[in-house]
Amino acid sequence: MSAAAEGPQVGSSQSWLGARKVERARRRRIAADERAERRRSGKSGFSNPANPRRSVWMTVVCGVFAVYCLFPFAYLLINATKTQGDFTSTFGLGPGHSFALWDNLVMVFTYQDGIFGRWLLNTVFYVVVGAGGATLLAIMGGYALAKFRFPGRKAVFAVIIGAISVPGIALAVPQFLLFAKLGLTNTPWAMILPSLISPFGLYLMWIFSEQAVPTELLEAARVDGASEWRTFAQVSLPLLAPGIVTTALFTIVATWNNYFLPLIMLKDADWYPLTIGLNQWKDQASTAGGQAIQNLVITGSLVTIIPLVIAFLLLQRYWQSGLAAGAVKE
Repeated sequence: MSAAAEGPQVGSSQSWLGARKVERARRRRIAADERAERRRSGKSGFSNPANPRRSVWMTVVCGVFAVYCLFPFAYLLINATKTQGDFTSTFGLGPGHSFALWDNLVMVFTYQDGIFGRWLLNTVFYVVVGAGGATLLAIMGGYALAKFRFPGRKAVFAVIIGAISVPGIALAVPQFLLFAKLGLTNTPWAMILPSLISPFGLYLMWIFSEQAVPTELLEAARVDGASEWRTFAQVSLPLLAPGIVTTALFTIVATWNNYFLPLIMLKDADWYPLTIGLNQWKDQASTAGGQAIQNLVITGSLVTIIPLVIAFLLLQRYWQSGLAAGAVKE
């Protein structure tokens, strides 16, 4: 090969090596600038989210918490694929001898004439009516307490704080005695009426309405001739969306996972929610002549949490959009 042909190749390799040296130098300068910025931020007490300080210990702690939170879900996923025999004869976090997830799902919805489907519909009904009503009342009550001034407002605030401090389980027995006097036990009303009251949701919407809805905006709407209902529906509700979603998720999870109240209120299996129904299946093995169906209990538990996981994933963006609501005062 001639020298004229080799010349361009040597020149291109040299230019490539030179470009790599320039790129490495640029990366070193950027890394040095980032380290210097982190040192300045550490001395001043401020952090830069765009250039976070790396912490191995914080990563380890977050990893431990992630494992702790995901471990029960992984246990459900693994054991929902096992037969009853594999469930009792294999390691809890290891696979079974056969993949029986689909068979378990079919058995869950067909066992005892498909009563699991009835329990699922009951739970959805209690959530839609009870948690939905609690969210609506919390929105309207919190907005009114935040944006209207009336006598006794401070007393209402004290009552709400007191109601939050009382655990719900402490009120279960008095509620049972009251509903027994009214003849409402063993009916859906025994689940719906207590679920309509959410002191924490009311308090949350009160505080959020104070921060997220400017009083000047409401006054401008009133000056333009809008009624209070129209102002609430068209001006305030869009601003309250993150708080509404947060309150709705709290009430939905509380109603979906409610265990003690239906345990003492309901006797008819046709009105059971999923929590009581699955517990009945779990205790079936301890009864005389009962059949152990832990594989169905595990699979049913997996089916039970899927709607909540979907709800959190779908509504997460509303939380993110409202994290800084009211943080800046103009």
